[in-house]
Amino acid sequence: MAEFVCKVGDISGRIFDQIETAQSEAEARQKLADRGFYVYSIRNHLDIISQLTSSRTDRTIRTQDFLIFNQQFNTLLKAGIPILKCLDLLGERAAAQRLRPVISDVRQRVRNGALLSDALAAQGSFPPVYVTAISAGERSGNLSGVLDQYVSYLRVSTGFKRQLVTALIYPSILVAAVVLVMSYMVTYAMPKFAGLYKDLNVPLPRITEIVLGLAAPLRDYFLVFGVIAAVAFVMIQLWTRTARGALAIDSLKPRIWFFGDIWLKAQIAQFVRTLSTLLAGGTPLVSALATASHAIDSRLIATSVEKAAERVREGETLHASLAQTNLVPELAIEMIEVGEASGALPAMLTSVADFYEEEVNTRLQRTLIWVSPVILVVMAVVIGSLLIALYLPMFSLQIGATG
Repeated sequence: MAEFVCKVGDISGRIFDQIETAQSEAEARQKLADRGFYVYSIRNHLDIISQLTSSRTDRTIRTQDFLIFNQQFNTLLKAGIPILKCLDLLGERAAAQRLRPVISDVRQRVRNGALLSDALAAQGSFPPVYVTAISAGERSGNLSGVLDQYVSYLRVSTGFKRQLVTALIYPSILVAAVVLVMSYMVTYAMPKFAGLYKDLNVPLPRITEIVLGLAAPLRDYFLVFGVIAAVAFVMIQLWTRTARGALAIDSLKPRIWFFGDIWLKAQIAQFVRTLSTLLAGGTPLVSALATASHAIDSRLIATSVEKAAERVREGETLHASLAQTNLVPELAIEMIEVGEASGALPAMLTSVADFYEEEVNTRLQRTLIWVSPVILVVMAVVIGSLLIALYLPMFSLQIGATG
C-alpha cells in the first residue's frame, strides 16, 4: 500500500489536502470519488521530484492552450451544440495536441453520465477556480456566460503576469552576467595571475593579496560550494512546499523594503479578480472565497482568506472579515464595503483588481528604471576593483623595470 497526497473539494466548496492510502493512484481517486469528493490532483506522498516540480494543478496545462480551448468550447456552446458533441469535436481537433487526451478523458466521463464539472474535477488537470466556475454555470443554466467571464479573467490575469515577467527579464540578465563574469574570474583568471606573480616573485600590494587569498579557496573548493548550494536550494524548495515553510517565507515577503508592498498588492489583485469571476458566474460567496484561496500563489494570503471565509460563513460581512486579516489594503476594504452595500460586489472587485494591477505595473516600471543602472554600476565597481587589484603588481613591475 502507498500513501497519496490528494487535493480534494467537498460539496460545500471547501478545498483541502488529504492523505489517502491505496494500491495505486487510480484506486485512491476512485475511493475519494465514492465518498463524494472532487479530486483535483494526486501525487505520491514520498515523491520528492513531484514535490519539486509540481505547484498548482493549473500549470499541468499551458495557459495559452487552455485559453484557446475555452474560446473554442464557448463558441461551440453558443452555436447550440450539446456539451458532449463539443467535447467530441475538441477531443479530435483541439489546437493543442497535448490537450486532446485530456479532453477525451473528460468526454468519456461525461458520456458515462457525469456532470461536466465532475468530469473536469475527476480528470485532475484543471484548476479549482475553473471547475468551481463550471459547476456554478451548470447550476444556473448559464454555462456560456460563465465561460465568457472565465475567458476574460484568464486573459487579464495571464496578461498581468506576462507583463511582470517581461519587466524582470533585463535585470535578471544583468545579474546572470555578473555571476558568470565573477565565476570566470575566480576559477580561471585569478589563478593565472597568482601563478604569474609567484613565478616572477613580484611583491604584491595588500589589496591584491586579499583578492587572491579569497580566490584560492573559492577555486579549490568550487565544486564543493556548488554542491552545497544545490543541496541547500533543494532543501529550501522542499521546505517551502510544506505549509509551515511556505507560510514562513510569505510572512517575510511583505516586510521587504519597497518590493514587499508591490508583491502584496499583486497578490491581492490576483485574489480579488478570481473572487470577482467566481461571484459573477453565480458561485456562492463562501464557496467562492474557499476556491479563490487555492488560486492564490501566496500561502500567507491563502490562509488569511480561508479564515475570512469561515467568518463570512458565521454571518460576518466580507469587508469586515478581510479587514481582520491585516493584509488587504484599506482602500480595497472600503471599495468592497461599497460593493456589498450597493449589491454590485463582483463589479467592484473587478475595479479593485484593475486599480492594483495598474499600480503594481506602474511602480514596477518606475523601480526598474533605477534598478538596472544600479546593477550596472555595482557590476562595474566590483569587476573594475578586481581588475585593478589584479593588474596593480604589473604597474609596479613596469615602474621598477623603468627605474
